[in-house]
Amino acid sequence: MGNFCANGAQWLQLLSVGWLVQELTEGASSLALLVITVQAVNTLPSLVVSPWSGVLGDRVDRRKLVMGIQLFMAGMAFFFALLVLREWVQVWHAFAYILISGVCRSMIQPLRQALIANTVPREALGNALATNVLTITSTRLIGPFVGGILIATLGFFWNFAVEGLLYLGMVLAFLPMRTPFYRPRAAASRKSFLSDLKEGIRYIWKGERVIFQLMILSLIPNVLLHPVWFMFPIFTVEVLQRGPDVGGYLLAVTGLGGLLAALAIASVGFVFKKGMVVLGAVIMSGVTVVLFAQAQWLPLALLVIGAMAFFQSAFRTTNSTLIQTLVPDELRSRVTSLQGVGRGLVLFTSLLIGWFIGVTSVTVGITVVGLTGLVLTIGLLLILGRVRRLE
Repeated sequence: MGNFCANGAQWLQLLSVGWLVQELTEGASSLALLVITVQAVNTLPSLVVSPWSGVLGDRVDRRKLVMGIQLFMAGMAFFFALLVLREWVQVWHAFAYILISGVCRSMIQPLRQALIANTVPREALGNALATNVLTITSTRLIGPFVGGILIATLGFFWNFAVEGLLYLGMVLAFLPMRTPFYRPRAAASRKSFLSDLKEGIRYIWKGERVIFQLMILSLIPNVLLHPVWFMFPIFTVEVLQRGPDVGGYLLAVTGLGGLLAALAIASVGFVFKKGMVVLGAVIMSGVTVVLFAQAQWLPLALLVIGAMAFFQSAFRTTNSTLIQTLVPDELRSRVTSLQGVGRGLVLFTSLLIGWFIGVTSVTVGITVVGLTGLVLTIGLLLILGRVRRLE
């Protein structure tokens, strides 16, 4: 329930800020670059913040740390809603708000994932992670759908106010939470933060090298292909010639596709080897991105987006299950946070994609992104033998 609230707030923020900047910069030559960058800038702190948050998460109570950060995020959301209500908001406010939110999110996302492993036995971890993905996909289905309608009818204020309420909802949901499978580290205070970080990096590089390979593979769907979602406002206006309500439907359909993937895994488990599932899911993600770029008819665009989200959700669930089952609990927060470091590169790929779309077109730009992802995945398929063999 807590993750349902937090993920709902995240998707509502992603939709609202993108369309807010679209409105504030309408007609500007840098429109595409600004719209994609403001949604991607929240990933930048992952490069620096995530590793240290993992160290902290292995030293203190993960649950209490998450609750404290969410309270701060609620205050920030209400403050930004006030700026919008008073019509004081400017483009730089949106960038600052997203950047601060990104710092907080970079700290708590790996901790929230680690907490899942602390609530269920090892044999139920795959089902638990898939069930948790339902909180991501269902909120991606509901939040943007409702958010787009709110923007079109009442304006932006209520979206950010609801975002703040959802953060408070997560704190309330975490109050009675128990973590029976949490294994506190012995004598953690006798080690420095830097030593703890080195220990996590050393485990990935030498102790369980296949985790490093899974992290490299995840860069394709998470860093290269995912910024396509940030282009929905521009694709909606320029290709589909629709407004923010339809833009909300596009993002909502990503929730439906992800929901179906999570339900399938949570219900029947993994029919094929998990290693082949992650590789196959990345290939199909690239294919669907290429198809989406050509979809100028709204029903077809919705169908392809749903398929794209299905394969990306299948990848993330399977990839997380493999990593969480390979890592010991005393290193869980550190390894999980290092897994999220790649998200910090999203800003740079987004800048490049936004610039390329600005000098070509949104259709050409998205097509090139999908083809690049396909080529890279096929190359990794040939060299990542250990990943292919993972059960």
